[in-house]
Amino acid sequence: MFAVIETGGKQYRVAPGQKIKIEKLKAAAGDQIIFDKVLLKTDGDRVEIGAPHLPGASVEAKLLKQGRNKKIIVFKYHSKTRYRKKKGHRQPYTEVEIVAIK
Repeated sequence: MFAVIETGGKQYRVAPGQKIKIEKLKAAAGDQIIFDKVLLKTDGDRVEIGAPHLPGASVEAKLLKQGRNKKIIVFKYHSKTRYRKKKGHRQPYTEVEIVAIK
């Protein structure tokens, strides 16, 4: 059993018991989260596809922690012009555990 959900402008394939990192949500650790934008839901041979979302379908998840990814370096360089710019970025994320697909 799995489902495809949409959150933070991205789509994720999720299954019960799976832990995923998604775009940051405004919630505290231990909170229950319900994703209602379900694009696809399958249970064995039975497949339901939304147009674009499935009405009445939802995915329940538990928020585990808020965090920030590893730093990535953005370096811009133009040869022969003494142009160098170095910038770092850490993207915030929310780690959730999928509890149930309904």
